[in-house]
Amino acid sequence: MAQQIQDIMTKQVHKVSDTATLLDVARLMRDQKIGDVLVTDQGGSLCGIVTDRDIVVRADADGKALDKTKVGEICSGELVKLSPTDSVEDAVKLMRDRAIRRVPVVKDGQAIGIVSIGDLARHRDPRSALADISKAGANN
Repeated sequence: MAQQIQDIMTKQVHKVSDTATLLDVARLMRDQKIGDVLVTDQGGSLCGIVTDRDIVVRADADGKALDKTKVGEICSGELVKLSPTDSVEDAVKLMRDRAIRRVPVVKDGQAIGIVSIGDLARHRDPRSALADISKAGANN
C-alpha cells in the first residue's frame, strides 16, 4: 500500500487572514522560524500561501510598504492542494509537474498540514543532502 501524505506532512501550519499586513506576516515567520504561511479569507477558507521569498520579490523589491500592504495582495492564489489520503507519489508528481516546493494538505476545506520537498526528501531518501538540510533547524 502506498504511503499517504498524512504520514509525512508537517502537521503544524500557520495561518493568517488575507487582511494581515506583510509586516505582521514577516514577524510571524521570524518568530516561528518558518518560511511560509497559509492565507485564509474572511470566512476562514484557505485562499492562498505566502513565502518569505514572495514578500521580498513581490512587495519589498517593488517598494510596497510592508506595514500597509495586505498579504492578500501578494500571496499565491492559484492553490494546488493535496488530500491527506493522496499518495506520496502523487505529491512528487504534482510538485514536479507544477515546479512548486510546498503544497497545503486540505481536508473538508480546512488546511490540516503542508508537505514540502524537504518532507519528501526525508521520506524518500533520508540520507540525502536535501534531507539533512531539511532536518536542520533554522539558522536565525
